[in-house]
Amino acid sequence: MAHTRKKEQHIAVFGESGSGKTVLISSFFGATQEREFTKDHQFRVVAEDVGQGNQLLQNYFRMRSSGEAPPPTRFRTTRYQFLLKLKDPLDAAAKRAMPFDELSIVWHDYPGEWFEQDVSGPEEGKRRVETFRALLGSDVALLLVDGQKLLDNEGQEERYLRALLANFGNGLLTLRDDLLEGGKPLVKFPRIWVIALSKTDLLPQTTVSGFKALLIEKAAGNLADLRETIASMVEGNDALSVGEDLVIISSAKFEPDEINVDDRIGLDLILPLASVLPIERHVRWVQRREFSGKVAEHLLGKASAVGAVAMVFALRAGKASRLPGPLGAIAGLLGTFVSREVVVNGAELAGEKLRRANQEALAKKQVLTAILTRFKIDLEQGEENDVLHRSQR
Repeated sequence: MAHTRKKEQHIAVFGESGSGKTVLISSFFGATQEREFTKDHQFRVVAEDVGQGNQLLQNYFRMRSSGEAPPPTRFRTTRYQFLLKLKDPLDAAAKRAMPFDELSIVWHDYPGEWFEQDVSGPEEGKRRVETFRALLGSDVALLLVDGQKLLDNEGQEERYLRALLANFGNGLLTLRDDLLEGGKPLVKFPRIWVIALSKTDLLPQTTVSGFKALLIEKAAGNLADLRETIASMVEGNDALSVGEDLVIISSAKFEPDEINVDDRIGLDLILPLASVLPIERHVRWVQRREFSGKVAEHLLGKASAVGAVAMVFALRAGKASRLPGPLGAIAGLLGTFVSREVVVNGAELAGEKLRRANQEALAKKQVLTAILTRFKIDLEQGEENDVLHRSQR
């Protein structure tokens, strides 16, 4: 039997009950099944669990055809796994050059009730800890801010935002002793915590710049407290971003008796956030050489898990031989997979140069480079559209 090399990137989604997590995952997957998506990308998104995929599509089609939102899930933790499969088969040489056969995006949906109320007993407490341990390998965590609750608290948004951040931080504190073995901080832990405004369709004038300003104005202290709580659980906590990245999301436009699933905001950023953002950030942190060998090795390992080609974003002209140990070792492999121009300029790629690199990769059938540069373009476009704010640290 042929051995399939599969690499995984993990994303964890946190939000209170009713914040839109089920609609988000249903709209995300449903949108990737539309013809427009498959025509515009070099890959297809396939649910590894066929039953899960059908359930998500049923939710999506019911929203589109009947204006029926999916029922809420209470105390249910779900792991979704999606394969990114190339549309066109590669020839033997191109396949050998690929550092993996399949890329999988693993989506962890954490029950919101566990940050809103106490567990019912020891058995549920044990399940909560086990559920959180299962998502410790996530590269990115999304913390949802419910647009409906912001609207309900218009003029007094701090009441909701402060309660949300405080409840979330307190929930983490209750888990800390069970997660830290011997009280030692964790190396393996989500290090990029993106604050995501859900249900943005209810706040049509909102941009990510406006959302950032509101969050800082109304709840900067609570956000700092949350970062301190998370930092207390992580070794090398300078390699940590909490609330420095923000995105606004609308899974669909909800109107009386109608749900327009084609009117979406930010969903096209989910795959790039899960795959390219941690690669760029981890390498940037390691290049500062401020961390122990164990933390640096973990960060580079996560970045290189998407394949040596992914490290193109870390390289700078004439500096490959001087990169830190594991990164320097990987650097020599890159020429096999991508053009020299992309290798040399990868870290600086932006704007027109980035688009030219993407076109070159497409023309030369450097599929992984084409996908990654396309994701990088999507992130850049999200910033230009004031839908995404990325940390520069």
